[in-house]
Amino acid sequence: MATNATRARALSAREERAWDGYRRMQSLLSSQLNRQLIQETGLSHADYAILSALLAAPDHRLRGLALRCEVQWEKSRLSHHLGRMQTRGLVLREDCVEDSRGAVFRLTEAGRAAVEAASDDRVAAVRTYLLDLLTPDQLDALSEISGAVLARLAQDDPHRRAVAELARGV
Repeated sequence: MATNATRARALSAREERAWDGYRRMQSLLSSQLNRQLIQETGLSHADYAILSALLAAPDHRLRGLALRCEVQWEKSRLSHHLGRMQTRGLVLREDCVEDSRGAVFRLTEAGRAAVEAASDDRVAAVRTYLLDLLTPDQLDALSEISGAVLARLAQDDPHRRAVAELARGV
């Protein structure tokens, strides 16, 4: 909460338009991409995020902490979702050899097939609803904006950044 010394100044009309446009775009775009992905592949955006992270990982395996950092979820949300994905045969939970308290999650063949099959649909939807609408200059600006915001968020959360760096190794 802001104190008198740190009270934020009000948004200008220009800033309000930019913030409101971003907020609405992010919400509607996320909903549209999720809805379309489910309809075309049976995978939710959450499923796709987890499966993609495992597909990109060495040996298609990640420790729970690394996966949590990758998808930026709370521990209980990830645990519940992984349980549902295990039931569907998309991921497998294994004991961590290096740390008996930890778990490693592995992509199953069914999970790999599902994420690979969904990949083209996902790319097509991202192109249709975002990338193909932008000029090359707008695309560069979007990359710069994303980079600046992500750098600021990492700067404000050194613990998350350190955990993510440490957790990358399986």
